[in-house]
Amino acid sequence: MILINGQYEAQISVHDRALQYGDGLFETFAVKDGKPLAWEEHIQRLEKGCKQLYITCPEISLLHTECLQLCTSVELGVLKLILSRGSGGRGYTPPGISATTRIISLHEWPDHPSSYHQNGIGISICETRLGHSPALSGIKHLNRLEQVLLGRELSLKQSPEGIALDIDDNVIEACKSNVFLVKNDVLITPMLDRAGVEGVIRNRIIEIAECANSQVQIRHVRVEELLGADEVFLSNSIIGIWPVNRINSVSYEPGKYTRNLQQQLVNEQIVVLP
Repeated sequence: MILINGQYEAQISVHDRALQYGDGLFETFAVKDGKPLAWEEHIQRLEKGCKQLYITCPEISLLHTECLQLCTSVELGVLKLILSRGSGGRGYTPPGISATTRIISLHEWPDHPSSYHQNGIGISICETRLGHSPALSGIKHLNRLEQVLLGRELSLKQSPEGIALDIDDNVIEACKSNVFLVKNDVLITPMLDRAGVEGVIRNRIIEIAECANSQVQIRHVRVEELLGADEVFLSNSIIGIWPVNRINSVSYEPGKYTRNLQQQLVNEQIVVLP
């Protein structure tokens, strides 16, 4: 189930800049009962990314119509929306392109064990480091080779996730999710000013905590602080929240803070529990 510029097909031009240079953005939505969840939040980040990369964003009403076209009658699934700058000539400098390429695809819901939500997951610190790129930080651009290398590392370890550090050994995120820690009832998540993706669920978790008058810190985090946390959990739009029960040889218990946030996100119907 793929739509390219509104047509059911599965091919793009070899001149498209998404293929040539990874010149574009994407969003990944959880779909439940024919509806892409957290639509407005994803679209806000998509529009922000378009401004950051100087890509013409299509009409949101058009994107919404095309996404719903694929989601109709889908009980549970994953929707991926890709925007490419479009087709152009050779060279890094974008030519005068007026037509953004829209690629929308529907996928099966991943078969994650329910124990990941209940009991948590054991992970490790990855060896692959994330470089600093302030011009690209925060957004979901198509240049994901660092994550490809992280994914390969996790595959070799047979691990569902892993903590990614930057070149200065600061904690940034996990391979496909954001990371939070709780220490003395303070919610802490890494600053993403030089690397990483500002996840839709990450931002909502921060809002929930602030609305509850909980103390929230967004700052640089070192590995030692992560290992000394009371609770650790990961978040994204598909997994919701996974508690972390082990990092390397350090064990944790899924705590009250993590459980409350899990339930809040489900109550708001912006994440799915399979």
